[in-house]
Formats: sequence, C-alpha cells, structure tokens
Amino acid sequence: MVNIEFSVFTKPWKDLSVWALGKFVSELGFDGIELPLRDGYQLEPQNASKLPQLVKQFEEHGLKIFSVASGTDEKIFAGCAEAGIPLIRIMPEITLEEGYMASEKRERAHLESLLPLCEKYGVKIGVQQHYGNNIVDSIGMLHLMEEMDPKYIGAIWDSAHDALAGQQPEFGLDIVWSHLCMVNFKNAYYKRVNGPEALTAEWKRYFTSGRQGLALWTRAAEYLKKRSYGGVICLTAEYTDEPEVNRLIKEDITYAKSLFN
Repeated sequence: MVNIEFSVFTKPWKDLSVWALGKFVSELGFDGIELPLRDGYQLEPQNASKLPQLVKQFEEHGLKIFSVASGTDEKIFAGCAEAGIPLIRIMPEITLEEGYMASEKRERAHLESLLPLCEKYGVKIGVQQHYGNNIVDSIGMLHLMEEMDPKYIGAIWDSAHDALAGQQPEFGLDIVWSHLCMVNFKNAYYKRVNGPEALTAEWKRYFTSGRQGLALWTRAAEYLKKRSYGGVICLTAEYTDEPEVNRLIKEDITYAKSLFN
C-alpha cells in the first residue's frame, strides 16, 4: 500500500464540540481532518493563535490537522506554523465583471504577494478548483501557478470538480502533478431539474457518494498508485442529501481505503 493518509473536511459537523468531533472522526477511521477555520465553526479566524491547542485536542483521538480551509491573513499563517499545520486551502475567485483573464491576473498577483508569508512561516497555500465563479479545472490551476515554486504554492486536485468540467482523472492529475499537494475525493453529476416540455433545460450539480457520479475514484486511485503518490487524500463530505452525511461518509471512507489496499 502506498503511503496514503486519509483526511475529512469537517464542515458538516460545525455544531459538534471538539471532543465529540474528534471521537466521531476517529471512529470513522480517518487519520486526520481538514478544519474549516471560518466564522461559526469550532475555531474562528480571529482565534487562529489557539490552533496549537486544537491540534493537541485532536491528537487525543489519534488525529492530525492536515490542513485548514480559511483566509490568508498573516495570523492564519502564524497560527498554522505554531501548530505544525502545513497547508491552507483556498479557491481563487473568477468574476464576470472582470472576465476570466483579468480575474486570473488578480489572483496570480495575490498568490505572489503571499510568497513571503509562505517562506516566513513554512506554510503552503493549496489552490483548489471549483465549479462556478472559480478556476474550474486542472488546466486552469496549472496556468495560474505553473511559474510559482511548488514549495510554497500547491495544487489540490478535486475529483468531482475536474469531472464536472469534463476532465479524465489521469489527465487532470498529470496536469497538476508538478504542484500536487493534496487530493480531494468527492463525486457529483449533472441532474436535470425540469422536464422535457420546458422551453430551456435546467441542470444542477448533484453531489453524491464515491461510487456514483462522474468522478471515477477507481481510475484516480490507480493513477496515484502508479505514480507512487504519498500524501493526503481528503474526503470532503459534500453531499446534496445533507441529512445522510453520516451514513455516506462512513461508506465512502471504507470504499476509498479499499482502492489503495
């Protein structure tokens, strides 16, 4: 088995105490978490200096904090560095008002402005693609960051969002391989929400379990093993059927682990 550690994004469980969250995640069989360091969650950005305490609380359950999903203020870098958290996940914004290329130029300049903080604190920025008003696919991520040092700026490849954009997993991973710092396992497909009698078809993205949808976890796993990927795979626990999150994430971590045995 390649050296894979499994993480889960704990966004769905914002109302659990830290102790209850740690116990729950540990019992599911994960190695650690991605923490939403955001307003309204177990730890908010203004309290980033308390990250070391949070790390110790999760360590009591045998868990690491592999990454945080948060902003890029210096206090976030400082808190992560003190706590030994190596990665801050962000999603660059593309706006219709600016247009794609101008938005990309702005986001590239923003990343470049963060390089001194990355170097100062030894914390990496991980850029993830996302449907909608973001960079949507792997080729867009590479175009944004290919001239940047992968020591400081990394790519977080997301299986669902690359699939929604029409990319094959082997190609998507190969495109960002030079900067790959984490892999998100998630799945989704397009679902028509009106009937054929409508004047214009309407579609929505439906986020589902790992065995369903457009994202082929089997092929992604085979490619990662072929290239001896040794790192974190984060299950993002995003499901359109939100009330079923606990059942679905339990099924998905079992399935994901089976792909690497």
